[in-house]
Amino acid sequence: MPCTRKTPEAHLEEEGRSMQGFPRGGMGPGLSPLDPRTLLVCSFILAAALGQMNFTGDQVLRVLAKNEKQLSLLRDLEGLKPQKVDFWRGPARPSLPVDMRVPFSELKDIKAYLESHGLAYSIMIKDIQVLLDEEREAMAKSRRLERSTSSFSYSSYHTLEEIYTWIDNFATEHSDIASKIRIGYSFENRSILVLKFSTGGSQRPAIWIDTGIHAREWITHATGIWTARKIVNEYGKDRIVTNVLNAMDIFMEIVSNPDGFAFTHSMNRLWRKNKSSRPGIFCIGVDLNRNWKSGFGGNGSNNSPCSETYHGPSPQSEPEVAAIVDFITAHGNIKALISIHSYSQMLMYPYGHTLEPVSDQEELYSLAKNAVQALYEVHGMEYIFGSISTTLYVASGITVDWAYDSGIKYSFSFELRDTGRYGFLLPAAQIVPTAQETWLAIQTIMEHTLNHPY
Repeated sequence: MPCTRKTPEAHLEEEGRSMQGFPRGGMGPGLSPLDPRTLLVCSFILAAALGQMNFTGDQVLRVLAKNEKQLSLLRDLEGLKPQKVDFWRGPARPSLPVDMRVPFSELKDIKAYLESHGLAYSIMIKDIQVLLDEEREAMAKSRRLERSTSSFSYSSYHTLEEIYTWIDNFATEHSDIASKIRIGYSFENRSILVLKFSTGGSQRPAIWIDTGIHAREWITHATGIWTARKIVNEYGKDRIVTNVLNAMDIFMEIVSNPDGFAFTHSMNRLWRKNKSSRPGIFCIGVDLNRNWKSGFGGNGSNNSPCSETYHGPSPQSEPEVAAIVDFITAHGNIKALISIHSYSQMLMYPYGHTLEPVSDQEELYSLAKNAVQALYEVHGMEYIFGSISTTLYVASGITVDWAYDSGIKYSFSFELRDTGRYGFLLPAAQIVPTAQETWLAIQTIMEHTLNHPY
């Protein structure tokens, strides 16, 4: 079956783009429908020809639902096939705004839908492509500077290749305290790397930190890189870091979703999931923060492979998740887990899959409060805190629920800057301030973990 179509520009304008990152299929003038397998091949060919996806005219709308009925109307948008909107902040409850990316081709219909149901909205981002162009130019400028000075910029965003090269160099330069571990391979056979910070000993109590499980959340990778350098620079100088590393190890997985992250640079900047594919299923990828065993398949996840919150065929089906599970389980002495996401400015603890409080609710609440206060004192950024299900939304099959149910009492999830002005496209100028304030919160959690053994 040939892949004949109109010009790419005309196709994108008239038929729109799927949330999966490729043009939607169907019938055009004088064309017969394509079967899914042929369409998948054609989509990849077209995407490769086009290069990076263009989001010109796409907007991010913020909707403030007044009640549960209006929230239900917003949830109905997620169930549309093909998917017409990409929720950046999904419908949770009336007190929280809903942010959604709407492709240019769908703007008229979506706005009409909102207006017809009395759903007030505002435009948070008028044209996503403008921000993407600024982001790419900043990266190109930083890359030119790095090449001329042979230095790595901690205030810029980087590609997967650049980060992995940095990890190699970092582990070599700080071999007295840092080492590189490969804990597995991704679906596309990329190495899954972890930095280990240790002053000696084996199977010591440890703290786990992961960033970037959702590919498009670039600020988390950048924060992880900055934090790694902070750890080695502060050992022997900072009391908390020194005390922690004298008694515990720290494991840091900076790129938890290497395939998805690479794809955000090569093709679709707004890709969220991993890149796994299965026979007979057209849509690609699993939400790696819905693929864990605790509460798997429950509310806040989706059984449709085309959904951004698709939980996968079974718990821990994805190699990126299985690698973490196997490593932490084999280690057997992880005492705190910190999973870093963006955006919304929140610090949360289990549970996500149920409204029932965990048995350590009081202690975790107090610790989160102290961590958020420490964060606030750096740049005055306000974070809200609490359990995931009561603070953000019900989400099943998530990292921190699995960690807590596996005996890791101090399990926390960050949602970093901002609250929606830029969303997932946070300017590089905010990398260092974000990392600085997050570091104080991480320190608070680490020190509490050290001082409260269990």
